[in-house]
Amino acid sequence: MDTVTTTTNPDGSRPPQRVAVITGMSGAGRRTAAHAMEDLGWYVVDNLPPTMLTALCDEVDSHGIRLLAVVADVRTRSLFDSLGDALSQLRDRGIDPEILFLEATDETIVKRQESSRRPLPLQRGGHLLEAIALERRMLSTLRADADLVIDTSGITTRQLAQRIDHAFAVDETTGLAYQVMSFGFKRGVPVDADLVFDVRFLPNPFWVPELRPKTGLSPDVSSYVLAQPGAVDFVAGVDQLLTGMEDGYLREGKKQVTVAIGCTGGKHRSTAITEELAARLRSRGRRTAVLHRDLGRE
Repeated sequence: MDTVTTTTNPDGSRPPQRVAVITGMSGAGRRTAAHAMEDLGWYVVDNLPPTMLTALCDEVDSHGIRLLAVVADVRTRSLFDSLGDALSQLRDRGIDPEILFLEATDETIVKRQESSRRPLPLQRGGHLLEAIALERRMLSTLRADADLVIDTSGITTRQLAQRIDHAFAVDETTGLAYQVMSFGFKRGVPVDADLVFDVRFLPNPFWVPELRPKTGLSPDVSSYVLAQPGAVDFVAGVDQLLTGMEDGYLREGKKQVTVAIGCTGGKHRSTAITEELAARLRSRGRRTAVLHRDLGRE
């Protein structure tokens, strides 16, 4: 394990304990996420029986460890059903657990499992797709309650680690954090997005010969996109919408919002608009990370 963060306030008191639960589909990257959390200074426990969660929180807190992450999933079999009660017990004690849910498509999970040559926990000698479907059903409620859902199907382990870093870095700033993502509709809508916007109403730089080989990260393409009627107003409108939603999200305990901006291929319009929206959010002091999901895949 890497460095574990133990902290006290200037008056000698301990700051509130943070507890993160890493869960989600088998093959979706839970181990990668756990390693990334360790690198950030979290104390990580893998495959914890949920009934032991409150006792573990007390134990690590007694040693001054304020950042605890546990990996809890269907490997604990019938014990997994008690996770909901364990999380409720933490909330009753004033600890608001942060739930990270890792998602992936059936096709992606099948490929990864075939590569690892290890059966899924629920497979038990049966068909792989049936085990995946059963696991999705068991995890459906937890997924709906998650603070952050990350679909790892189309991202690298490095990109996953970057998203973990953005969401769980030791940062005392308050307020909502944003992940702004560009994508191409032809590769599907991101299943981990909280809000999805379509910028295909803007003229496509693909049809401008000198802009076609460039991306929305190019100043030429960005200037072209933002100069189109409605482009700047659209970004301002999304920013205004998010501003109006922030207090509500925070009241409901949501700490990070993923905003997805889509165009046809994810190369020009969505990339340029994503960068502009991220710049606006940062100008308001919001912690903002950018991910261009399909850039380079178009």
